[in-house]
Amino acid sequence: MKYIRYTIETTTVAEDLIISMLDDLGVWGAQIEDGIPLTEDELRGMFVDIMPQQKEDDGSALVSFYLEAGSDHEQLLSDIRAELEDMKTYLNVGSCTITKSETEDEDYLNNWKKYFHQFYVDDILFIPSWEDTREGEDAKLVIHIDPGTAFGTGMHETTQLCIRALRKYVTPDCRVLDVGTGSGVLSILAYKFGAGEITGTDLDICAETAVADNMAANGLADAGFRLIIGNLIDDESVRQQVGDGYDIVVANILAEVLIPLMPEGIKCLKPGGIYIMSGIIDDKEDAVVNACRSNGLEVIEVNRQGEWVGVTARKRS
Repeated sequence: MKYIRYTIETTTVAEDLIISMLDDLGVWGAQIEDGIPLTEDELRGMFVDIMPQQKEDDGSALVSFYLEAGSDHEQLLSDIRAELEDMKTYLNVGSCTITKSETEDEDYLNNWKKYFHQFYVDDILFIPSWEDTREGEDAKLVIHIDPGTAFGTGMHETTQLCIRALRKYVTPDCRVLDVGTGSGVLSILAYKFGAGEITGTDLDICAETAVADNMAANGLADAGFRLIIGNLIDDESVRQQVGDGYDIVVANILAEVLIPLMPEGIKCLKPGGIYIMSGIIDDKEDAVVNACRSNGLEVIEVNRQGEWVGVTARKRS
């Protein structure tokens, strides 16, 4: 199906009001593009590998919405223009020029598959569900992984740093906490390396389906994996559900999240437990290492791959 994309050139002070106006007119799912910096709360909520790049905040904004191609939009567009003209009498809404373009209704959950193929991390072969094993005879371990709408395939350098650390420190039947689980790739590998009990946390509800599917694809549907949706940093109910006494905590997220997370993550570890951290761009290495030390952790390894850093520390007994 094809859609028409309409984009309104406006200002940051007017963007929320325009979104509300569109909603009142029956247009849902509008998209805002601007240069307003992310807040501290937003940064803490971004359990992702790479900080999105933002343009400079010059006060301008674009508000886009999509309507089905082939339908008559003239009355709706006339109503939108009338509302925008009214806003100009009391608010700086910018030019409010509306541009039009056509877009395909691409299946974004499947279109990216042409770019994701099986690959190795050391002697571990990662295979998406839509490919047959071509090189599996050379792999010591085969992992079936589909990220879907959740983050994590094992391909990114930060994930690979965590994989190698887990392989080194997981012991038979140990308990692991995976903060920012995403697709579940690190939890799956921890099970394969011998862990006995794994709990994951994630902010995104999409992780539930992604993890369940990937666990099943790897023969782990009955492994007892527990996923908790919520923020360990500031949600007491999440903290209570997670509990403590873990042998390993692994967190592959931004340094801006790793540092405020650290005190809560440490509480989850038993004395002598291992804290594995990645998602750290190289110029944030010192900040994370210093945070480890100020929180009473003993830094035992710092590993690098490309411009990314992995830090492994131990909770003092």
